[in-house]
Amino acid sequence: MQLPAQSALPAFDIVITNGHIMDGTGSPWYSGDVGIRDGRIAAISNLSAAACKRTIDAGGKVVAPGFIDMLGQSELTILVDPRVPSKIFQGITSEITGEGESIAPLNDALIRDDRAGFEHYKITPDWRTYRQYFARIEKQGIGINVADYVGAAQVRRMVLGDNDVQPTPAQLDEMKALVRDAMKDGAVGVSTALQYAPAPYAKTEELIALASEASKFGGIYATHMRDESNSVLDAIDEALSIGREAHIPVEIWHIKVAGKKNWGRMPEVVAKINAARAAGADVSADTYAYTAWYNDFSAFIPPWAHDGGTEKLVERLKDPATRERIRKDLLTPSNSWDNEWEEIPGPDAIMIGAVHNPKLLPLEGKRLSEIAKLWNKDPMDALFDFLIEDPSTGVAVFGMSQPDVTLALQQPWVSIDNDSEGTSPEGILGQAHPHPRAYGTFPRILSKYVREEKVLTLEDAIRKFSALPAQRMRLTDRGVLKAGMWADVVIFDPATVRDRATFDNPNQFSEGMEYVLVNGVPVIDQGKMTGALPGKVLRGLGYVP
Repeated sequence: MQLPAQSALPAFDIVITNGHIMDGTGSPWYSGDVGIRDGRIAAISNLSAAACKRTIDAGGKVVAPGFIDMLGQSELTILVDPRVPSKIFQGITSEITGEGESIAPLNDALIRDDRAGFEHYKITPDWRTYRQYFARIEKQGIGINVADYVGAAQVRRMVLGDNDVQPTPAQLDEMKALVRDAMKDGAVGVSTALQYAPAPYAKTEELIALASEASKFGGIYATHMRDESNSVLDAIDEALSIGREAHIPVEIWHIKVAGKKNWGRMPEVVAKINAARAAGADVSADTYAYTAWYNDFSAFIPPWAHDGGTEKLVERLKDPATRERIRKDLLTPSNSWDNEWEEIPGPDAIMIGAVHNPKLLPLEGKRLSEIAKLWNKDPMDALFDFLIEDPSTGVAVFGMSQPDVTLALQQPWVSIDNDSEGTSPEGILGQAHPHPRAYGTFPRILSKYVREEKVLTLEDAIRKFSALPAQRMRLTDRGVLKAGMWADVVIFDPATVRDRATFDNPNQFSEGMEYVLVNGVPVIDQGKMTGALPGKVLRGLGYVP
């Protein structure tokens, strides 16, 4: 049989030559040319004689699948800057998002309650369903691919508001119907963030009911667990029982053991998940691999004080008797809620991130200990008074140990999440003081954990960035470099790629991504952003067109 001459090969839009192809599977690199046509990888071969519109010489650098961010938080900011520069400079080509409270479904009451966030970003929420939201971002154009979970707290708020109440059977049916609708609209599963009110008011049975609906549509149950500190093993048990009862795979977001007294417990967590997997549970996790987390400042306040929503919380903080009760709760060790005050070494472990109240902008990047001194107040009073002024503040909290973080990262079933919204040093997004992970997660793993500390191989890091998350999310046409797959591709030098974002100066792009292609279109070209918006909405298996 005679093989066709190379000149007879069909023309390509782009051919990437001279690269070290690391295909995402964890296999060692191999040499070859990658031919891209109509947004997909059309061939991997010796394509030196093939006709093509453009050749990219990788010059011995790594050619790998685009990175998949397992928890991205860009639902709103992608409407502000659809290029999502902080993500693409890390090599991220796809983001999975929707943590507990999701961008849809929406009703007038929720829009009213959440107006501060919409107004902050100058966004008019003209959607009510996921179908409408997806249509809006597709019409506008997006720089990366996005997939969304429907939040269990979102459907709870749609039906029950922010109150500490239990649903009647009829109300639970309404909530289940909202999950079904979201899955038909293209959501990839149902998610929880059980530390943030009103989510803690939901009992396990409610979550099983909602996860069961997502399961019917091939969905996943993803969770920021009820506790990541003293009761972390109980929280894993709850997640596993939801997976078991609802017949649904489980993804544990940003797996950690929080709080100084829990440092060194990651081996217990790993052993528990390994045992569950050995017994047949489909459970995996992800990490951003920093020792500080980032969340709402209001998460320091016990769940009961959030009953009824933000306005009620502020009223309680202003009332001397209730304030005293909150203070007492913060000073009392507890296994019944995730008491972050008990988990930190002191008020210098809390750094103010993004604020919404313009008066407080000068305090971004300062520690709570500094603010207490500045205001001449006890640190806890400073916390309460700060929340009265700005209940939507985000904070970085230094509460993990490096050996625990490293051990989690090394597990074969742990992929990577950014857990930060796409952002930019420019405009309204540049006014915030985010966790450095917003700009640095993936390159930092390549520089710190692969190149410097050698606790991960480059092949395994790439697998954790690509094939592993694609497999978990059922993205059967992404995550591996292979003919027929969508051409999400990164080209970088593993010897020089690095993060630049720090806790003190976070708004800095990572360096070293020479090329980033999304669906065959360069969004980073020779290290510079092109402004192209070739991203797609990645809809779940239950999508009904």
